[in-house]
Amino acid sequence: MLSDPFGRHIEYLRLSVTDRCDFRCFYCLPRSHRDFETPSDWLTPDEIERLVSQFAVLGVKHVRLTGGEPLVRKELNDIARRISGVPGIEELSLSTNASRLSQFAESLSAAGVRRLNISLDSLDEKKFQEITGSQLKPVLEGIETAKTCGLSPIKLNMVVMRGINDDEVESMVAYCIEHELTLRFIETMPVGKGGQSASEHYMPLSEIETRLKKRYSLKPAAMRGSGPARYFQIDESNLVVGFITPQSQHFCDTCNRVRMSVTGDLHLCLGQEDSLALRPMMRAGASDQEIREAIKSAIARKPERHHFDEAPTAIIRPMSALGG
Repeated sequence: MLSDPFGRHIEYLRLSVTDRCDFRCFYCLPRSHRDFETPSDWLTPDEIERLVSQFAVLGVKHVRLTGGEPLVRKELNDIARRISGVPGIEELSLSTNASRLSQFAESLSAAGVRRLNISLDSLDEKKFQEITGSQLKPVLEGIETAKTCGLSPIKLNMVVMRGINDDEVESMVAYCIEHELTLRFIETMPVGKGGQSASEHYMPLSEIETRLKKRYSLKPAAMRGSGPARYFQIDESNLVVGFITPQSQHFCDTCNRVRMSVTGDLHLCLGQEDSLALRPMMRAGASDQEIREAIKSAIARKPERHHFDEAPTAIIRPMSALGG
């Protein structure tokens, strides 16, 4: 198994298949951003399959396809099919804004994707457009299509921002109860210029938890997945809500993941800049054994924790570069 210097087993790879997105959420991909990677520098489906295979040999079991918005990559179905066929990969999931999900849910399910995380920060059409620069209706339609295709569980991710959408917490809970979805609240992170500009809207999720406890009973619950959320069941409903608190209560001691950019840079921590460039190695003819040794050497440098609090402006890449 892949283990870092702090005894954490690395079983989870978050794989960005594009740094581009059809949304412009201000905290993730500012509308002024134009510095995208050149497609010729992207990992090809063959290269992705080869790298995932090496991670699987080293013990990685779960791969999540991220972006940017992964559904804007034309080869996504092929990439998903290849990864789901890699021996040792037990779970393939996808993070998406769901704007194109109505078109792709069925084919993604057939390609091996089983679980979805969907970004949804507002149920108000005007507010949604202000946050994302796009339309709400296709997202809601995509969620319904995904449900009919049997993708499960479907988790909605709501980045809670003071003065922007914190007044919608209860309405999002009601929506998820009605539509039988899992809901996760996420704190803003100071990653890139967008994340730094959103810091003024930072809201510790302890405030949301306290608010919900005044209205509902929250019982600790378990939820399948590889992520860091703390989960609670709402009343006697089927709704499970999660709290992801990278700033107020960091969860670095249980981190089991690494992230790979669309250009093949292996990032060891979302809150640090240290990385390993795997694409040049492959294109220079490195053997599978050499690639695995390089990955193991990189994991040996994985830091104990992020330092958002000590160095909140240190990460200059946009959140879209690694998918969060």
